[in-house]
This record gives sequence, C-alpha cells and structure tokens, in this order.
Amino acid sequence: MKEEAVKAKAKGGVGETIRTIIYAVLIAVVIRTFAYEPFKIPSESMLPTLMIGDYLFVSKYSYGYSRHSFPFSLAPISGRVFGDLPERGDVAVFKKPIGESVDYIKRIVGLPGDRMQMINGVLNINGTPVKRERVEDFVDRDRFGNARRIAQYRETLPNGRSYLTLDEEVQGIMDNTDVYTVPEGHVFAMGDNRDNSTDSRFLSHVGYVPVENLVGRAEVIFMSLDGSAEWYEIWKYPTAIRWNRIFDSLS
Repeated sequence: MKEEAVKAKAKGGVGETIRTIIYAVLIAVVIRTFAYEPFKIPSESMLPTLMIGDYLFVSKYSYGYSRHSFPFSLAPISGRVFGDLPERGDVAVFKKPIGESVDYIKRIVGLPGDRMQMINGVLNINGTPVKRERVEDFVDRDRFGNARRIAQYRETLPNGRSYLTLDEEVQGIMDNTDVYTVPEGHVFAMGDNRDNSTDSRFLSHVGYVPVENLVGRAEVIFMSLDGSAEWYEIWKYPTAIRWNRIFDSLS
C-alpha cells in the first residue's frame, strides 16, 4: 500500500508539473498576443534610434488587433478589431506587405491621404518640407572600437514629434522621389537611417503598409547587446550590454 501511495504521489507530481507548464505557456501566449511582444532589432535601418542588438517591447493593443496580432497570423480575423491609426512619428512593427511576410520596424511618417515626397534628402508632407536641423555627427563604434561618423539631423514632424535621422550619402538613391499619395487604409513608413532602409519609398519591395498589417507600437528598449554576446551567454553580459540604452523610451 505504501509503495502504491508513493507511485500515486509521484504520478500526481508529474501531472501537476505538466499542468503548470501548460498554464505558463498559455499565459505567455495571451500576453504576447494581447499586451506586449518582445522584438529584436536585426538591421541598421533605424539608426540612430535603434541599433542592431536592441531588444524592445511592442504594445499589441496600441492599434487594435488583426490576424497578425496572433502567432503565425493564424487568427481568422478580417481587418482590425478596436482599430486605431498610428500617430505620425510612431515607431511601429508591421508585417511586410509585399513578398515574404516578415516583421519590419520603421517610423510611421505618412497617414491615409497624405502626399509624401523626398526632395534633396528632405521629407516633404503635403507639399511642405519637414523641419530638419543639422546636429552633431553620429559616431558608431563596433565592438573592436573602430569608429565611423555619419551626418545626423533632427527632424520634427508637423505634430511636433521629433527624432534623429542619418544621411550617409549626399545624394542617395531615394533622396529625390516622385510624389507618393497614401491610399485609404494604409500608412507610409520610413527608416531613420534614410540611405540604408528599404521602406515605403520602394513600392515594389515594401510600398504602402495596410493598417491591417500593423503588429504594434515600439515602446521601450529592455536590453541591448553590442554583438559580443548572444542572448543566452549571460556570463558575457557585463561587458556586452549597452547599459546607456536600457529603458530608453520610443513612444
């Protein structure tokens, strides 16, 4: 009898452990779907605002919910539920509308009906140049201490949102464009690293972003690694973490 009781207790312990794991996974899925999702920056297209190795939280509720709010975009939802347009200047994650459906992160600069154009590297919205001021160069250092200097500007949108942009080339390939008229139900997204960003200016690669494709708004950087350590190499964190970037707000 005693042996059977021990076996029953062990079986019950295993069952309880499995249930706890299932509950934990379900809670994580709910939080990731409806509240916040972590996101890692894979490219330099949003320099200087975001750097490769930045980890940030994206609020899923900011623009409402679509099928892209759910894992693998599997939810049978058409359009958005509790939908709301981004504000001009928001840094947003969205599903790339053309080609492979991967996550992109860019700044929303154009809203439905806006006329967007780049003239000599200056963003124009509805025929008016956006305020652009030259500031100190952006100095980027790799983990070996090598530095590069890039021309940096402070851009201020009509609603007062202000942020820094980079201009690596005096006459980049997209520094002068035709006029883009943003269709209804879409937004216009651009990277802050203007000469190193595939964004809405490239109509055959990204183009206008359907509101339905918005995943969420970038809120805060919670971790930043300089490339000398992977996320699981905790023992390297003291020297690999960019401590000055942690808890930087993006909204």
